[in-house]
Amino acid sequence: MCRLVIALIASCIVAAPAAAATPGAPVRTYEVGDVRTTLDRSAVAATGAAIVEADHGSVTVTASPSDLRRLRRLRYPVMSRDTPGAESEAPPPEARAAEFPVTDSGYHTYQEWVDETAAIAVAHPTLVTRTQIGTSHENRPIWALKVSDNAASDEAEPEILFTHGQHAREHLTVEMALYLLHALTEQHATDARIRNVVDTREIWIVPSVNPDGAEFDVATGSYVYWRKNRQPPPPLATAIGTDLNRNWDFQWGCCGGSSGDPGSETYRGPSPFSAPETQALRNFVQSRRIGGVQQIKAAIDFHTYGELVLWPYGYTVADIAPGLDADQRAAFVAIGQSMAASNGYTAQQSSDLYITDGSIDDWLWAAEGVFGFTFEMYPRSSSPGFYPADELIATQTARNREAVLRLLEIADCPYRSIGKEAVYCAPAAAPPPSPPADSPAEVLPPP
Repeated sequence: MCRLVIALIASCIVAAPAAAATPGAPVRTYEVGDVRTTLDRSAVAATGAAIVEADHGSVTVTASPSDLRRLRRLRYPVMSRDTPGAESEAPPPEARAAEFPVTDSGYHTYQEWVDETAAIAVAHPTLVTRTQIGTSHENRPIWALKVSDNAASDEAEPEILFTHGQHAREHLTVEMALYLLHALTEQHATDARIRNVVDTREIWIVPSVNPDGAEFDVATGSYVYWRKNRQPPPPLATAIGTDLNRNWDFQWGCCGGSSGDPGSETYRGPSPFSAPETQALRNFVQSRRIGGVQQIKAAIDFHTYGELVLWPYGYTVADIAPGLDADQRAAFVAIGQSMAASNGYTAQQSSDLYITDGSIDDWLWAAEGVFGFTFEMYPRSSSPGFYPADELIATQTARNREAVLRLLEIADCPYRSIGKEAVYCAPAAAPPPSPPADSPAEVLPPP
């Protein structure tokens, strides 16, 4: 009963912003014990701490000092986990030229991936176009790359959206975007399945939704565990940044799944779409409504870590909710489980982990009817956490090859996954060839 009361009052803890944190307030990693149920995890999440791992009876979180104060009020045992370099302090001006640690130089900085994607577009002009869909707070262009057989033309084909890097420290997701771009272009002439999806789909890849935060995370040459964007605080506050994946306009701030404290790791912003980065992505998605019909049919928002495939809703633990009926949920489950079977991830509804509100997947489905999934990539645990060695990039991105292909192949009629294509889909949409069972992921050589 005590835990239930905690869960019910947790949202009240963050209803009013706490005393403003300072820009240099350190973000630390903690293990919170005696956390066994969805209600327990949701109570922890409601403090504003970011849950990064859930295990048997405990969770690992990253938390600012204000998050930690609220955590301790819940009476769960909280133990610090020393994380070298986990200081979210502003780097000195002379260190602002972002660069990964020398031991992780295989990761791409903003300018490096911008240059690489531009080179891919030049090398494959028929298959790839680049579009600037917006600008970050610090005026970095936010790019979307389109991959299709006639990329310069807007054809009547199902569209699929892959987004990466909403959270700054999740650099492996940007490498996932580069892997997809290389695979879809370089294997178009030789791989029948890739040729089929590229020729019959329009595939959109946004390599980094949060370029400012990603650059800040490595600006000193060491990791600082930065999660949010780099937007200035609201009046009377001093903490910098908004959690982009709590800033979407569906059930925003409704349910204790985000924080109203600007110093929190999961600060949702002063209003929905207050962040220029979420505004840019929203405007792009809405621009894909042609004749009032949303052309984007499915999406994956890539994150790290936990090795999970998640689907809506995150704001409620209910399986069926307004705007999500039994057949729709069944299709989410079938597709999610199929993708997870191919990459070894765990498949579940987002709220089975803990409550989140204002997330991209909930908004994509509720506002636009897009079958949106979240992938929490490698690793499964906090070792190595957000910063796996660059030697693992190739294997861990290729690990999702089959899952991505399965989504691309089902995107023309997601209800085919539950055998109800005749009920929901136009008869003209014929299914693509079935993939071979347990087809292995191909590891591309480094570019």
